[in-house]
Amino acid sequence: MNVKRLNNMTSPKMICIWKEKMNNNQKAARPNILVEDDKPPSIRKSEEDDPLSLAGESLRSLLTPTPRIPEKKTSLVSHHGKTTIKTKAFRKKFYPLISDKEWNNWQWQLQNRIQSHEKLSRFLTLSQEETLVNRTSQLPLSITPYYLSLISPDDPDHPLRKCVVPNVNEWLQMPGESDDPLGEDQQSPVPGLVHRYPDRVLFLLSDFCSTYCRYCTRSRVVGHGTIHPSRVRWEKALKYIEKTPAVRDVLLSGGDPLTLADDRLEWVLSRLRQIDHVEVIRIGTKVPAVLPQRITPNLVKMLKKYHPLWMSLHFTHADECTPETAKACARLADAGIPLGSQTVLLKGINDSAKTMASLMHGLMKMRVRPYYLYQCDPITGSGHFRTSIEKGLEIIRSLRGFTSGYAVPTYVVDAPGGGGKIPLMPDYIQGHTTDNLVMINYENRTFLYPDPVSAPAEDVLK
Repeated sequence: MNVKRLNNMTSPKMICIWKEKMNNNQKAARPNILVEDDKPPSIRKSEEDDPLSLAGESLRSLLTPTPRIPEKKTSLVSHHGKTTIKTKAFRKKFYPLISDKEWNNWQWQLQNRIQSHEKLSRFLTLSQEETLVNRTSQLPLSITPYYLSLISPDDPDHPLRKCVVPNVNEWLQMPGESDDPLGEDQQSPVPGLVHRYPDRVLFLLSDFCSTYCRYCTRSRVVGHGTIHPSRVRWEKALKYIEKTPAVRDVLLSGGDPLTLADDRLEWVLSRLRQIDHVEVIRIGTKVPAVLPQRITPNLVKMLKKYHPLWMSLHFTHADECTPETAKACARLADAGIPLGSQTVLLKGINDSAKTMASLMHGLMKMRVRPYYLYQCDPITGSGHFRTSIEKGLEIIRSLRGFTSGYAVPTYVVDAPGGGGKIPLMPDYIQGHTTDNLVMINYENRTFLYPDPVSAPAEDVLK
């Protein structure tokens, strides 16, 4: 992007025009998926008078919280006042007229997502591989202004940029890749519910995310309006859970459950808590990394009512561990919600020992326990993201013994075809003598552990 173009973009006249455009209603690509009598209870304004109503679908239906009695006023700046130098510079350059109150409002962030290559090119100098992407790519483009502020505008190899900016390599299908590699559709007894393991189910609340990761396992459905956040579909899933007493653990995912309004999410949580055999509820989300403004005091206050409640947070790189994200995680942790991270191993993004250690240490400082390190699923068009299995084992070897055990995630492959997660570990067992187990430690030193081999029963009788 040349200097003249930048100057034109940041002129007072262009800023006013741009701000006006960004405040206009966003065009929705999905069909109308909610009708008034197909929604969980909530106190809402008429969609006809709703400034967040989109062409074809009401964003308000996903975002608007139930009106509450006003609490003691607290400055939004004090909640999200700390930020990175990069984000400050980004706001000054591209959003100079946007107040702190607007910027730190999660609904404003959603309204102003970057959803087209034309708009994205205003912020980034797109490379040829980024420019050539078909506009009808399988996974839509969507990035919050906040997350875009963390991305390098000139370096197409920047880790976070590679995660969310479409690339022409997404159209290359490698051997073994498929749209549904984990076989979720075959393990779905009712729409939007996956029952793979005996005692737990995956409950997909919607297909909407604020920011779409290009390596998403559910790119076949996410962002296309096929998983409706409707009461009718939710009731079918809840009825299945009620009739299946073996289910003691429910994971809410999507899409991202935290992009729902507080009252809609609470409706699901309250219904699950009415089912006696549901012991634990988990929420899978990337919101603290891409939309930390969503973690409001009201949301946390509501979530606290439904313990035991756990959260699996999706983090990719240490650049996501910002002051805003740390604040969001602190609110959740202070509410007694255990936080675990799920990280996908990605080629050229986090596939080095140093990068992974930096991320794991950053998570620990935010009170997020590294939980899983996933081998990238073989979804269609993911070949440029996938590393070898040996690379993952090498990274685990680099962590084990060289940092605290809490900072070492379990490296897993989610078996294609619906086999579930299979843990992989470096081979520390070297053999077994008659009396000892032979092992090597993290320093590659050999140790013996007394473990006599039991004699066959017939030998004992003799």
